[in-house]
Amino acid sequence: MTRVGILISGRGSNMMALVDSGIDVALVASDKPDAAGIAWARDRGLPTFALSPKGVGKAAYETQIDHALRNAGVEVVALAGYMRLLSDDFVGRWRGRIVNIHPSLLPKYKGLDTHARAIAAGDTHAGASVHLVTEELDGGAVLGRTEVAIEPGDTADTLAARVLVAEHALYPSVLKEFLAR
Repeated sequence: MTRVGILISGRGSNMMALVDSGIDVALVASDKPDAAGIAWARDRGLPTFALSPKGVGKAAYETQIDHALRNAGVEVVALAGYMRLLSDDFVGRWRGRIVNIHPSLLPKYKGLDTHARAIAAGDTHAGASVHLVTEELDGGAVLGRTEVAIEPGDTADTLAARVLVAEHALYPSVLKEFLAR
């Protein structure tokens, strides 16, 4: 079974969905030592690693994350609400083995504020995409997507809540398919 490392920055609800799906999680890591998701993972007996990059520097921080992942036997990295941009060097070391979930129907709306942008554009559907991570922001091959209707009167927050529910079904399913390759 392929061992997965999950990187989070906050509550980690997508991480929770991955853990609950039975994926072999070797490590949950965060750039925020007080992240609720780290506490959740610890409470379930999962190995964790948490380090703030403040005062460490990006290269040194990523080197420590890389060592923690490798020492835990991680083979694939899943980003689950990890809100830091990874350096080209880090992505290169894990090329083809980092996946991410993004709250839009890529290639539309890369980056932030995806729900507000979809509503402002008059789109009828938003959604989520699981993709390979490359040096280009949200630019890797899309492995799977799911659509969510934009309802009349939707706000960015109401749409985000429905997309998040769809993400919790999509991410474990697509990651399992990816791991089976």
